Amino acid sequence: MNLRYDLLTEQKQKLIMKPELLQAIRILQFNTQELERFIEEQLLTNPVLEKPDVQDETGTDREFEPEEVRGSKAEAIDWEEFLRQREYDDISYRQWEEKTPQEDFNFEQFISSEVTLAEHLLEQVDCMEMDKNLHALVVYIIETLDENGYFRASLEELSETFSLPQKRTEEALRIVQNLDPAGVGARDLTECLKIQLAAAERDCPEARSIVENHLEDLARNRLSNISRSLGIPLHLVQELADVIKSLEPKPGNQFSSVKENRYIIPDVTVEKLDGEYVVQVNESTAPRLIVSPQYQKILQESDKNSTLFHFLTDRLNSAIWLIRSIEHRRDTIRDVVSAVVRYQEEFFDYGPKHMKPLTLKQIAEEIGVHESTVSRSVNGKYMQTPRGMFEIKHFFTSGVHNAFGEGIASESVKTEIRELIGKENTENPMSDQAISNTLGSRGIEISRRTVAKYREEMGIPASSKRKRY
Repeated sequence: MNLRYDLLTEQKQKLIMKPELLQAIRILQFNTQELERFIEEQLLTNPVLEKPDVQDETGTDREFEPEEVRGSKAEAIDWEEFLRQREYDDISYRQWEEKTPQEDFNFEQFISSEVTLAEHLLEQVDCMEMDKNLHALVVYIIETLDENGYFRASLEELSETFSLPQKRTEEALRIVQNLDPAGVGARDLTECLKIQLAAAERDCPEARSIVENHLEDLARNRLSNISRSLGIPLHLVQELADVIKSLEPKPGNQFSSVKENRYIIPDVTVEKLDGEYVVQVNESTAPRLIVSPQYQKILQESDKNSTLFHFLTDRLNSAIWLIRSIEHRRDTIRDVVSAVVRYQEEFFDYGPKHMKPLTLKQIAEEIGVHESTVSRSVNGKYMQTPRGMFEIKHFFTSGVHNAFGEGIASESVKTEIRELIGKENTENPMSDQAISNTLGSRGIEISRRTVAKYREEMGIPASSKRKRY
């Protein structure tokens, strides 16, 4: 074995991703909220970046300037000393935060406040006459209800907490259970349904018995078992089952919860103009940024060997790269969506039955980019279309083949299945095999197992649970 040190010269090819390229990839895959947060961070850390100037009422551009500079234009200012003292942060903050009085108030900045379940119940309680102890107990019960409107605590523990007899806590719970919406304050599903039956004046021994003893049979549509057990006709069981199924198992769901609501802002809008579909990237989801003319001027006037010059040069390069990355994101998303719209034009014209199977590779080849670029462009992004709001990934779907070997998207097949089930005889619903056979006669080759898979994905129960008596 020969061990020794040598100096060798050799050539190697490596793919090295520069920080700027990594940033561009990150920006491309950002969704709307992530991009907005990222841009706000950049506006805070990079003083040469700013959003386009806002126009005042006269239509002239209004520049964003630090307070200390807005006073005297003729007065000489030591910018290097000013920036050094401020450590750059104050300037970057003030240049985009400064607002005119006209911008301070706008009704579009507000959203309506939705009433919560607790607020709705407390409004009713405030109109009732009761002693202070009972009122405090009722309020406590209301505030302990879960988001579905159920009371999950123990009456025994409640009695100990308030040092009151259990009859008193039961009285308070009954008061809550008599409030609107019916079913609120129940301790389980059975009690919830029984309260609603009584409130709707549909209470009867047979209905109570079904709720108390046959919810499993009801869920599985085994109405014949209920009929034999209760000794009543099958058609009466069907009527009672329809009433019970019309009740609300989660009465608190109709009210706003304390959880944060998530709103979808479309990244892209698709409109049909003069017979053609036009794709527009939402400017609010891809805001335009500019390099501050003010700091460009400072850079031009500063000494090229100064710390200020090097700092602003670095910030300027970073700003330009960021602007180009955002522009590239906008162009890429527009190209991808435009290709998707061209491919799925029949869907937009005629509906879900005309959806075509589509892959990332097809779009990548059409616009000349890598599949990963298409994936990053559509992930977590939404498009507003004449047929509603869709996640862009919705249009990338697998499919089956018809008798002519042509591809049919799974969404199109699901629409066919949904229509067949919607028109079936409810007394003798179609089995999965019958649906498969019917689709086969229409030229859509699909197995029974695939029918069952699509049906379950759509939340449609099996034929045994769809049967009506």
